[in-house]
Amino acid sequence: MREEEKKRTSQNSNWQRLMKKRWVFPAIYLASAALILTAVLMFQAGNQEVDPIDETEGQGPTTSYNDEDAVEVNRPLENFKMPVTDVNSVVVKKQFWDADASEEEQEASFVYFNGIYQPNTGIDIAMKNEETFDVVAALSGTVTRAEEDSLLGNIVEIDHSDGVKTVYQALSDVTVKPGDVVEQGQKIAKAGTSEMNKELVHVHFEIRKDSVAVNPIEYFNKPVTALLDEEGQTSEESSNPAGEKEETPAPGEDKPEDGEEKEDHEDHEGSEGHEEENVSYLT
Repeated sequence: MREEEKKRTSQNSNWQRLMKKRWVFPAIYLASAALILTAVLMFQAGNQEVDPIDETEGQGPTTSYNDEDAVEVNRPLENFKMPVTDVNSVVVKKQFWDADASEEEQEASFVYFNGIYQPNTGIDIAMKNEETFDVVAALSGTVTRAEEDSLLGNIVEIDHSDGVKTVYQALSDVTVKPGDVVEQGQKIAKAGTSEMNKELVHVHFEIRKDSVAVNPIEYFNKPVTALLDEEGQTSEESSNPAGEKEETPAPGEDKPEDGEEKEDHEDHEGSEGHEEENVSYLT
């Protein structure tokens, strides 16, 4: 028994002497920390997912397909603007010819050249003091035409997709070329003159949808969707023309057989003919 007690006492004393060493506790602490850190790193490595690098920080969300250029999807929708830098300093010298306008307004919106009157397909904008001014893009888009015309002067056309274009004529000092992408409000030229109007420094401005001119005044400060929606409504109305209703015979009246026409209807058409209203304008 004494020998066992001596062994135990010797072991305890050795352990106590070891624990009194200064390096013991730091060594134990470092070893434990190393084990814990190794376990954490191994756990994270097994569950880690690689996040894609966000290269569009500070921009809106984008979308791309088949390696095509990404397009920003939350870009604010632009409204048509007058192609000038200061709206208050200009005046519309000649309005758009509108079929629904009064006869007086229609006469004022005709363009006279070489002894011929023709409807104005846009508006003519000039400074109140009749000096030149910067002409800017009414809407962001891509320049598809920039050239000189012997009759209309320098011309710039900008495409805005969905068949919508803006046209600028009678320009001088054109600063853009086909293929240029321009932002709304960006300078594209200065106002000038044309062979059709040599006396007035101005810009002839048009908005076209599928090559058909519309009244720009009706779309200023409105988005492109206003023009597209109206075009869609017009197409729907034309595909369902009004007035084509099946005639229902009155009570007691026999419905005419196929191929027969009412006698009074024939007399009515024969008396009136298919007259068309012809409008002529004196020069």
